[in-house]
Amino acid sequence: MKIDRKKCVGCANCSPVCPMGAIYIDENGFAEINEEACVECHTCYRGLSVESLPPWPVRYIRRLLAAVNLRFQPELDICPTGAFAPNELSWPRTIRRAFSDPQVPHESTNLAGRGTAEAKTNDVTNRIKEGEAGFVVELGRPGVGVYFKEVDRVTQKLAEMGVAFEKENPVTHLMNDPDNGRIREDVFGEKVLSCIIESKIRLNKVPDILGAIKELAPSLDTVVSIGVSTRCDISGDDPLREILQDLGYDAWRAKINLGMGRYAEPISNTEEEKS
Repeated sequence: MKIDRKKCVGCANCSPVCPMGAIYIDENGFAEINEEACVECHTCYRGLSVESLPPWPVRYIRRLLAAVNLRFQPELDICPTGAFAPNELSWPRTIRRAFSDPQVPHESTNLAGRGTAEAKTNDVTNRIKEGEAGFVVELGRPGVGVYFKEVDRVTQKLAEMGVAFEKENPVTHLMNDPDNGRIREDVFGEKVLSCIIESKIRLNKVPDILGAIKELAPSLDTVVSIGVSTRCDISGDDPLREILQDLGYDAWRAKINLGMGRYAEPISNTEEEKS
C-alpha cells in the first residue's frame, strides 16, 4: 500500500485503522507506512470512505485553524482526499496480501483466506477419520503478525512428530517437501497478519503434539493458538475429550459440525432400504 503525499493532509484518520499499527504521521505532518510492518491487508484502503476533497484547501483550512488552536478533523472513518492507492506487488511480497487480505485467493489453492474449511465439513469430506485428530495451529494475530521464518520452525517440528499436512492448505504449498515441513527460504522475511497450519495424526499422538508445541511456543516471536478436532464414533462419543482431560485441559465441545450434503462413506443396500 502507498500514500500519495500530494493528497495526504495529515488528518491521521488512517493510523488507528491499520491492524498492524504500520501507519504513522511523520515529522512533516504526512501519513507514512512502515513497509516492514505492513502486511498488505488493504484494510486502510477498503476501511476508509473517501470524500475526494481537493488537498490544498483542506491543508489551508487546517493551518488556519491551527493558528487559533483549532483543528479541522474529518469523520473518523473518512480519508478526505483519497490518498491511499494499492502498490504493484511482486514476489515474494505478494504473499503478504495473499495471507492477510481475506478477499484475495491464493494462487496455489484458489481459496481465499488463511486455510481451508478445516473440520467444518468433515462429515462430508471425511478428511479426518475415526481414530485420527485434526490439528489447526494458528500463528499471528492483528498487532503481532508472524514471519514465515517462525512458521518454518513450527512446521518442521510438526513434521518431526509425524503429522500429515493438509495438501490444500496454503502453508503446505510453501513447503519444499511436506515430509520434512521446510518452508522455502525466499519467503522467510515476509510477514503476514496470521496463517493456519493444518495437519492430522493418530489420536494416541495428540499428547505428543500438544507437548511439542507447548515447548516451542515461548521461543516464537508471535502468538500461537491451537485447535484440535476429531470425528465422533457412530454412537456420538468423543474420544478426544478424555485425552485432553487427562492432560489437564478443560475439554468441552466447542463446535459440532453437521454437513447435510452427502454421506462421507458409501451406504450399504441394507442401510438404504432402512432409510
